[in-house]
Amino acid sequence: MKGTVIHAPWDVRYEDREDPRIEEPTDAIIRIVATCVCGSDLWTYRGLNPIEKPIPMGHEYVGIVEEVGPDVRHVKPGQFVIGAFFATDGTCPICQAGYPSSCVNRRSIPGAQAPYVRIPWADGTLVPTPGMPDRALIPSLLTLSDVMGTGWFAADAAEVRPGKTAVIVGDGAVGLCAVIAAKQMGASRIIVMSRHEKRQALAKEFGATDIVEERGEAGVKRILDMTDGLVAESVLECVGTNESMMQAIQCTRPGGHMSFVGVPHGVSLDGRLLFYKQIHLHGGPAPVRRYLPDLIQLVWEGKIQPGKVFDLELPLEQVAEGYRAMHERRAVKALLWPDA
Repeated sequence: MKGTVIHAPWDVRYEDREDPRIEEPTDAIIRIVATCVCGSDLWTYRGLNPIEKPIPMGHEYVGIVEEVGPDVRHVKPGQFVIGAFFATDGTCPICQAGYPSSCVNRRSIPGAQAPYVRIPWADGTLVPTPGMPDRALIPSLLTLSDVMGTGWFAADAAEVRPGKTAVIVGDGAVGLCAVIAAKQMGASRIIVMSRHEKRQALAKEFGATDIVEERGEAGVKRILDMTDGLVAESVLECVGTNESMMQAIQCTRPGGHMSFVGVPHGVSLDGRLLFYKQIHLHGGPAPVRRYLPDLIQLVWEGKIQPGKVFDLELPLEQVAEGYRAMHERRAVKALLWPDA
């Protein structure tokens, strides 16, 4: 088969790769129905993550089970499934405590921007949908593999609750999905920090009540002004830069909760600042598998439509254009169809 491989910064190719096969008894082989480019893929694309050899790319996927290993019990050929962006066993104490993304047997997904992919730990990673979805539902289901699950974790970890004010730092796909989550969790005010008109419009459609375009100190001052000097009870950091982290910390009131789900790059935290801020920090790789059953039901029943974050759809073979468009901010998120 062919699949997506990155060879060096800016060098994404759709080229020959080995067909996946069952390697361990807990594996499954999935025929990919839809995949996409993740914002975190751009760290590698831009050279901020090391590329020591060609790397198969892609960790967001939905598809149909083709084959399972002899020890797989809960996933069957022919099922339409969604999987988390890490493969996890689902049985270790960390998984059982609700943090499968830190499973002691965690594995990376070996290249889902391809027509087929092998999923290790199939029973602990994959969740079947109630039936075979219509094509129109697939984009929203695809978001559950990462960005919607990550946005949900951002809201959950920041203790978004009815009546609270939530500030969301970041207007990428995760930040926009975090708006959906904050709305579902009952926040009375949802403030999104964004400078991009198209993304602002989608944030408002998803439930944002306010948009703040300022950044840094000016952004913090604006939040102070909007909250009578108290700043927010819940702040969701969805970017991963030092600037976004500092802005999020400063926008969180003492005793408040701040989540951080953007993969950190160049972030350095001041211990004295944290000490005197007296805020709760909770974040990391989202435990997407924990949320998948409930999120699937929300999408299946039409209660949320996170698939609207896909504003560019391409045949999988044009994956390099998806990376370029997202890097250049011509697209929020690129969806890739293997059968296009």
